[in-house]
Amino acid sequence: MIKKILSGTTCAKCRMCCIFDRYDVWETPLFEEKTMEKVKSACPSAEFAKKGGGYVLNVGKMTDDELFTCPALSETGCILGDEKPFDCRIWPFRVMELDGCRIIAVSSLCVDVHSQSHDSLRTFLKEGLAAEIFAYADKFPEAVHEYYDNYSVLLFENEVKY
Repeated sequence: MIKKILSGTTCAKCRMCCIFDRYDVWETPLFEEKTMEKVKSACPSAEFAKKGGGYVLNVGKMTDDELFTCPALSETGCILGDEKPFDCRIWPFRVMELDGCRIIAVSSLCVDVHSQSHDSLRTFLKEGLAAEIFAYADKFPEAVHEYYDNYSVLLFENEVKY
């Protein structure tokens, strides 16, 4: 979804969005049932918990230096290909709630996207992705996270027509 501003090659080399420490484990994606079943069939040890209309990875308790790798990540990249969860397809963008308003923010962890001007990112989002993100949030309100200050706010929902 964001190939216009971030190359697939860059993503494949980084994998930052697929590995979590105990502080960013909240970032694990929301899986729809079909996608969850595909991961479980490829990785039977993967555990999921129901969350609203979707499923999240059951990570368990983590120690300070422990890392959790998404079970869909293989040596060659994501086993889900174009069927990745919506959260993965839009990362480093996130839909969040700030002071009672839904927003789209961008993570500072994705240096290639975060280093682009906020104006160019807003323009990109307004070309259609923002509407898709907010429509997804309507369908899956559990995908909306509380605002996290490591993210830069790009758009408020009232700035987008959808």
